[in-house]
Amino acid sequence: MDNALPARSASTEIPSSDLVSRLRAIVGRRHVLTGVSATRPYATGYRVGGGPVAAVVRPRSLVELWRALCACVAADHIVIAQAANTGLTGGSTPDGAYDRPVVILSTRRIVAAWLLRDGRQVVALAGTTLDGLERMLAPLEREPHSVIGSSCIGASVVGGICNTSGGALIRRGPAYTEYALYAQVDADGEVQLCNRLGLHLGAAPEAILGRLDRGEVSDADIESDDRAASAADYEAQVRAVDAPSAARFNADPGRLFEASGSAGRVIVFAVRLDTFPRDARTATFYVGSNDPGDLTTLRRRMLAEGRTLPVSAEYIDREAFDVAARYGKDVFLAVRRLGTQRLGTLFAWKARIDRFARWTRILPANLSDHLAQAASRLAPAHLPPRLTAWRDRYAHHLILKVAGEGIEETRTLLGAIFPSASGDVFECTAEEASAAFLHRFAVAGAAIRYRAIHQREVGALIALDVALRRNDEDWHAPLPADVAAPIVRTLRYGHFFCHVFHLDYLVETGADAAALERRMLALLDARGAEYPAEHNVGHHYPAKPALAAHYRALDPGNRLNPGIGGTSRALGWGMAGRGE
Repeated sequence: MDNALPARSASTEIPSSDLVSRLRAIVGRRHVLTGVSATRPYATGYRVGGGPVAAVVRPRSLVELWRALCACVAADHIVIAQAANTGLTGGSTPDGAYDRPVVILSTRRIVAAWLLRDGRQVVALAGTTLDGLERMLAPLEREPHSVIGSSCIGASVVGGICNTSGGALIRRGPAYTEYALYAQVDADGEVQLCNRLGLHLGAAPEAILGRLDRGEVSDADIESDDRAASAADYEAQVRAVDAPSAARFNADPGRLFEASGSAGRVIVFAVRLDTFPRDARTATFYVGSNDPGDLTTLRRRMLAEGRTLPVSAEYIDREAFDVAARYGKDVFLAVRRLGTQRLGTLFAWKARIDRFARWTRILPANLSDHLAQAASRLAPAHLPPRLTAWRDRYAHHLILKVAGEGIEETRTLLGAIFPSASGDVFECTAEEASAAFLHRFAVAGAAIRYRAIHQREVGALIALDVALRRNDEDWHAPLPADVAAPIVRTLRYGHFFCHVFHLDYLVETGADAAALERRMLALLDARGAEYPAEHNVGHHYPAKPALAAHYRALDPGNRLNPGIGGTSRALGWGMAGRGE
């Protein structure tokens, strides 16, 4: 690894109490959290996972993050890096027991980004959020990789890179870069700072990190331009509609490069990324059909024959539409009235309310869900009439956004296909387009809310994140009757042109959800599907061999986020994991 700068090595184990004192000296007493109640919001996953931690450390700068990391490694503690903790597979939280104490390094306070090349590129620090970067770039008429979905709940830029996350925007593909500044721990416990930003920032680790903390970076520092700062080759992949493989998925060996796909196996301080011009002129079409084949035909023709790729093509079925209309209504209204920048704060308040409920031992543990659901019932109908009319007429819905010269091309193509015996389309007003995308976004949390409100009826939520083969035309195939029998609700939604689907199954109380999920995954394996598609393995999916090998190469001592993907949790990878 070039530009690797050594720091200190691990020594004999230091008790957690002594380490806590050292960490407090680095970041301040207020920002080293101990005790179950203080650490629970960080040590519990957004949807799954959780476990005990010795401490949660909240550094304010990259220099503090570096010093805290070195102290933890020297004390022989496991380190889990965490940004917004919005992941859906528990990949940035502990999960059960480990052979060493665990410390979470939270980067939420390290929020800054520095522009290069008049904003065509950006250097984003560890805790910078997609929403914050979007607002920063707006005056320049540019955008980050993702501007819908995870960006609304405070997801971080670096988290997307570490997980090779996907997104709704077809032309941008998965989050990816070959430019990063990260710390790696070698097999002997030596912490090294690897400057792969392609920027000349000095020699000593703290000098490099201090410059970035202060924003002392400019075009004059650029010394490398021969690597990728985005997935610029994705257009060719997504257009290959006859390929017998997935267009994008987390474990794609072609997308595993140092920090990209690292999933916490290195500690990422900063990434250098491309930004994208904002489309000056767009149009959104709302397609409905009772025949999945109509949508298949549209996808194949637009990808294989269209001159320009659409901006996005978001799918939602009728059942997902209905569940989101009722159980995602509060999220829809919150974003509409308060904006995305305040949604992260609302989620923080939600966590506080639930902590209070647990403390009382009288109120339901998910009190915030009950309160939000009750409040949403008092609000008037929130969806435009044409959307609800299309819901009544059609089982399958596609929200298709196009830009520039693709607008007229799409109008012509849609006019040639619809109306048909099974479907139709309308061009959205600005209000309808905004509502349609917000409604689609609200689906993601609606299944969680449904389960919280119907705990007697629903025992588990199986949430699958799947990339189908690009040539798989049977994308809406139902489950076998015996597999579907214990399922109360099924929500299907996703990024249709990329053939990435989110499948949420609400399973009745008493059913063996683990066995049911194994059956579902076996069926997907038989179809040549890949999973996860964009949320990473976390502690939910087994890591495939290429991904497990990537983790092991990055973290040969198994000190950083061990156990994800079912890999070994032992120091030095002493025990073979199921993902290896």
